[in-house]
Amino acid sequence: MSIETTTLISELEAIHATREIALKSARELIRQCANTIRAVHRHEWAVAEPLLAETAAAAQSLRERLQPYPALLYAGYTQDAFKEYAEAALTLALVRGEALPSHQALGVEAAAYLNGLAEAASELRRYILDGLRHGKVDSGEHLLDQMDEIYSFLVTVDFPDAVTSGLRRTTDALRAVLERTRGDLTSAVRQEQLVAALARFEQHMGLPPAAIQESTPDETDS
Repeated sequence: MSIETTTLISELEAIHATREIALKSARELIRQCANTIRAVHRHEWAVAEPLLAETAAAAQSLRERLQPYPALLYAGYTQDAFKEYAEAALTLALVRGEALPSHQALGVEAAAYLNGLAEAASELRRYILDGLRHGKVDSGEHLLDQMDEIYSFLVTVDFPDAVTSGLRRTTDALRAVLERTRGDLTSAVRQEQLVAALARFEQHMGLPPAAIQESTPDETDS
């Protein structure tokens, strides 16, 4: 029996070399995505947009390199990188009120896109809380509606985890984030309403704005 060892070893060497490149490229792609999302949260659009463009080019380059090797293209680390790319692109679109790019437009698989969408929705929590600190309640309510709409869609995607890459767990995590954010936003709205009611009461009583606050400690001490 004769075996073409040279051909076999050459093919394995090529796969191994490509895998090493893919691992490095996937790590770099994830790092670029994290930097893009960080720039989005800081409202640094002049930074976020070029970073996203670089990320898109890196994702396309990775896909083209791995096209001859389906096992590497659909490996967990590769799909995780594509998921992070989808998350970065979708987060930017959500906070800017733009139409969401499709998974075909991004060049990622459906499962990676859906998991990226769930994580992008979770990223809105940080954006909402940052806005609340600056009194942006209305924009927070709009973003919460976006989170709710995304969650309502994701819970209808009923396929085995082997097909969706664990989307059910990601969706459950989004539900917890959504409910915490709803509670925080509700508290902020009620506080805003209370402040407005106190202001109206002070105006009605003809008191200076600080009068009620100044009287409270005296009453407590007594």
